[in-house]
Amino acid sequence: MRISTSNLFDTGIGRITDLQSSMLKTQQQLSTGLRVLTPADDPVAASRALDFTQSQAVNSQLATNRQNAADSLNLVDSTLNSVTQVLQDAKDAVIQAGNGSLSDADRATIANNLSSQLQELVGLANSKDGTGQYLFSGYSTTTQPFTQTATGATYSGDQGQRMLQVGTQRQLAVSENGQNLFQTGTAQDVFKNLTDAINLLKTPGTANLDAGLANTNNNIEAALNNVLTARTKVGANLKEIDSLNSLGDDLNVQYQQSLSSLQDVDYAKAISDLTQQQTTLQAAQQSFIKITGLSLFSFLS
Repeated sequence: MRISTSNLFDTGIGRITDLQSSMLKTQQQLSTGLRVLTPADDPVAASRALDFTQSQAVNSQLATNRQNAADSLNLVDSTLNSVTQVLQDAKDAVIQAGNGSLSDADRATIANNLSSQLQELVGLANSKDGTGQYLFSGYSTTTQPFTQTATGATYSGDQGQRMLQVGTQRQLAVSENGQNLFQTGTAQDVFKNLTDAINLLKTPGTANLDAGLANTNNNIEAALNNVLTARTKVGANLKEIDSLNSLGDDLNVQYQQSLSSLQDVDYAKAISDLTQQQTTLQAAQQSFIKITGLSLFSFLS
């Protein structure tokens, strides 16, 4: 059987090229730490890895959402804590104003203090978050919720409550609308109640002073309870976020382990394969040199 020189070269070079490609692939696997470099390497593993990668990306986004939700809720809680303190101070002032030994001037001084507390309360109700959005204006986060008036304050926000997706099937409230907090009906409009108390204390010789102060005191107590209820909800939401974060961390570990089992290279096997490939390539190169060095007479002998 006669073998052409061209056929010898083509066969030898093809064999060497294949061996070099295999060795290069193994080297890439070792350098990247990945067994599956392209979908063609293992279509099933590549498809499953894509699913896990997408799930991991969703899990990471939910973790970001939860952090944003926690930041917002902590700010709401901190603000409501300040609101609670202002209302408690106002309640103490109203109780003090009921002291029968006080003069009209004394009550006017208390009224001035209540005016300062009312302004502080309106300021807290108009609090913003770190991005400049109002905390208590519902969906209308760029609209200042409250404007102080002669009779109390008007609300310019809406009835919405901002929500964030914190789990695959869970949305969580991250804000309160100010009307629900501060103006839940005429009897619990804290701005109106404080304004009425201020006007009452500034009016000398008011016959219904005791009844008016008692009514104000009851309304402030109702407002405090309303704020406490809101803070309880905020605390429950923050606790739920902690639980979801723990679950999200566990999921991330599972996704990473699944991806590792599908994609990661077995270093011991890869190093063994590379050593074998190098040896085979060297043998093939030496064989090619010897064969192509033979003369035509050597083939015919």
